[in-house]
Amino acid sequence: MKKLMPVLIFFILLPLQAQEKKIPKGHENTSKFRQMYDLLPTPNRYRSANGAPGPDYYQNYANYDMNIQLIDDSKQPVLRGEETIEYINNSPDVLPYLWIQLDQNRRAPDSFTEQITPDGDNVMLRPGRFVSEFTNQGYQGGFHIESVTDADGRALPHTINYTMMRVDLRTPLRPGEKTKIKIKWWYNINNFKQDWARSGYEDFPDGEKEYIIAQFYPRMAVYDDVEGWQTNQFIGTGEFALPFGEFTVNITAPADFVIDGTGHLLNRMAVLTPEQWRRWLKATKTYDRPVIVVTEADVKRKIQNPEREQTKTWRFHAKKVRDFAFAASRRFIYDAMAVNIGGETKMAISMYPPEGNPLWEKYSTRVVTHTLKSYSDILFDYPYHKAISVNAFRQGMEYPMICWNFGRPGPDGKYNERTKNGMIGVIIHEVGHNWFPMVVNSDERQWMWMDEGLNTFVQLLTEQRWQKGFPSRGFPKDIVPFMMGDQSKMQPIMVNADNMFNRSMTAYSKPAAGLYILREVILGHKLFDHALKTYANRWKFKHPTPADFFRTMEDASGTDLDWFWRGWFFTTGVNDIGIKKVSRFYVTDRPTTRIKNMAKRYGIKVKDLPKFVSLVSEDSPDFRPEMKQKQDILSQTPALKHYLETHFGPDELKNIKAPKYFYQVVFEKNGELVMPIVLRVTYDDGTQKTYKYPAEIWRFNDKEVKKLLVSDKKIVKFEIDPDQLTADVNTDNNVWPRDKKVNRFNQLKKQLK
Repeated sequence: MKKLMPVLIFFILLPLQAQEKKIPKGHENTSKFRQMYDLLPTPNRYRSANGAPGPDYYQNYANYDMNIQLIDDSKQPVLRGEETIEYINNSPDVLPYLWIQLDQNRRAPDSFTEQITPDGDNVMLRPGRFVSEFTNQGYQGGFHIESVTDADGRALPHTINYTMMRVDLRTPLRPGEKTKIKIKWWYNINNFKQDWARSGYEDFPDGEKEYIIAQFYPRMAVYDDVEGWQTNQFIGTGEFALPFGEFTVNITAPADFVIDGTGHLLNRMAVLTPEQWRRWLKATKTYDRPVIVVTEADVKRKIQNPEREQTKTWRFHAKKVRDFAFAASRRFIYDAMAVNIGGETKMAISMYPPEGNPLWEKYSTRVVTHTLKSYSDILFDYPYHKAISVNAFRQGMEYPMICWNFGRPGPDGKYNERTKNGMIGVIIHEVGHNWFPMVVNSDERQWMWMDEGLNTFVQLLTEQRWQKGFPSRGFPKDIVPFMMGDQSKMQPIMVNADNMFNRSMTAYSKPAAGLYILREVILGHKLFDHALKTYANRWKFKHPTPADFFRTMEDASGTDLDWFWRGWFFTTGVNDIGIKKVSRFYVTDRPTTRIKNMAKRYGIKVKDLPKFVSLVSEDSPDFRPEMKQKQDILSQTPALKHYLETHFGPDELKNIKAPKYFYQVVFEKNGELVMPIVLRVTYDDGTQKTYKYPAEIWRFNDKEVKKLLVSDKKIVKFEIDPDQLTADVNTDNNVWPRDKKVNRFNQLKKQLK
C-alpha cells in the first residue's frame, strides 16, 4: 500500500494542475495604428469618405434686412433694431419651427452662465463691475423682444430658452421652401471693459465712447445633416455656429460718427466729408502705404464740438457672409491702403482712437495687408473686398471683414517689443479668422480647435513670413510644459469648447503644434500644403466637421494618418522617445553562436551551411579583439573577398567600398504617443547627418526598436529630435553619450509642481 501512494498522489494532483492552468484572455485590437472606425462617423451621401461634400450635401441660408439705431446716451447707450429674416430650407426635412440665437441674453439679469459658474473667495472686480453686480444701479442686459411676426405682420408664437428662441411657424417649412419672419428688439449696450465681453462700448476720460458691436441681433441657428438644429446655449466660451446669407443693414448714429463693418459701404461719399472722400479715393489706388482718411486732427475737432442731436445713416450690403458686425465712434482715426490679391484690389483698413498712436498708424494696416497676402497664398484668395482692424481695449475678436484687436502704447506714446509683437500677432490672428471660420464655416460652438487651432497654425506661418524668429505660439517645443501638466485637468483636443479647462492650450496651441509636426516631420511641406489647401477649398462657404478635415488631409496627402489623429487629437498622451543604448558592431564571417544554434536546430553541420557575414557587438560572446584591427573589411573578410572576386571584374572591384563603422541604436518609447524618430548624428570631423524613421517603425513593438547605422566616418554623438519638432517631453534621454550634468526632465517636473 505504501508503494502505491506516490502513484495515487500523482493521479490525484494531475486534474488539479490542469484546473490551475491559466487560459489566456483575448483582447481587442489595441494597436496605435488601428483605423479610426470607432471614432469617426460613417461616410454617407452628405459627407463622403474622402472628406469632400457628398452628392446630397446641403445647407440652409438666412438673409437679413435690418434697420439699426445706435443711441449714444452718456449713461446707458442703447441699440434698437428691426429685422426681417428670410430663411431658406434646402434640407430634405420638414421644419415646423425655427431656432434663433439670442446671444445678448448671456448678459441678462437671470443669466444661466452666472448660475453655473462657481464662486470663490478670491474675487477681484473693477469698481464699475462691482456696482453693476451688487447694487440697484446694476447693468440690465439681455434682449428685449418687442414682437415676432410673419411677413404679413401676424404674431408668431415663440419661446425663449435663455440664449435660444424657438419660433413656431404657421405652416411647416417644406424642403425647397422659404419663409420670412420679422423681429423687433432692443437692448442696453454693455461696457465691455467691465465684463470682458466680446462686444459693447469702451468709455474714455473725455466722456466719449467707442462701440464695437457684434452678436447684436437675433441670429439664425444652423440646421444641418450632423446636428439637426445646433441649439447649444451660448454660455461664454464656445463661439458661434451660423448659416451663410445676404445682409442689408442700415445703421443710424450721431452724424459725426465714423462707422464701418461687414459688407460694402454703399453711401461712403455721402457720409464722409468731401476731403475725406478724396483721401479714400487715393487710398484705393495706393498699394505701398496706408492713406489716412479720417485724421487725428479730424477726431480732436469732433470731440471738442460733438454733433449729438443730428444723425446719419450708414448703408451696408454683404453677400455670402455668415454674420455682421460693425464699429462706431467719433473718436476713430481711419486709414486704408489697397492690396492686390489674385489680380483684384482689396482694401486693408484700420480704425483706432488717438490712444493707439503712433503704434497703430505705423503697423496695423500694413499687418492686415501682410495677412491677406500670406493667408491667400497658403489657403485661397481672400474672397471679400476689405478687411478691417479695430483697436479696442484688451480685445481679440473676429467677424466677417472686421475684427477688434488689443495693443496700445503708454500715455507718452512709447511701447516695447512685447506690446508691438502682441499687437501684430493678434491682428494676424483675428484677420486670419476670415478664412477659419468665416469662410470655412466650422461649428465653433462644438469644435473650438477647428477655427482657433487651424488659424493659430496659419498665423504661425504668417508671423514667420513677417519676421523670422517672431515669438509665435504653436511651436511643438512650447507646449511641452502643458503636456507635462496635471492629467486630471487636461482634456483631448476633441472636447466641447465650453468644457475645456485650458482652452488657450487645448484649442489653440496644441492643434497648431500638431499641424506643425505634420508639416515638418510627418508629411513634409509639399504634401501637407497641398492637403491643407485642398481642405480649405473643398469647404469654403460650407460647414465642415472634424471628420471632413481628417479625411481630406489623408485623401489629399495620400497618407494614412489615423495613428496621428487618434493620439494627438483624441488622447492626452505625450511623446517621449529616447536612446536606450548605442553599440559599435564589427564584421565577421566566422560562424557565430546564432549560426551554430540554427545548424543544430535543423540537424545540419555548420560546415555545410552557406557562408554568412555577421555583425557582432563588443559585448557579444562572438566578439574577438582582432576585429577592431580591420581596416579594409572587404579584403580582410575571406567570405566577402571570395564573393567579390567571383562576381565582379577587376575594374568593378576598384569602385566597391565598404563602410568602416557599424552602429546599432536602441530606441525606447516611454510616452503613449507614437511619433517618427528624427535622429541626428555628429561625426568626428564635425559634420552631421539626419535620419528620419516614420512612426510606423513602432507598429510591432510599442516600447523598443533598433536601427543599424553604417558610416565611413566615426560617429561621436547621437541625438533625437535636435530641433525639438515633435514635442518630446523628456529631452534628457535624447542624446548619446549621456550628458550626466543635464537633467531638464526633472527640473521641469519640479517647476510644474
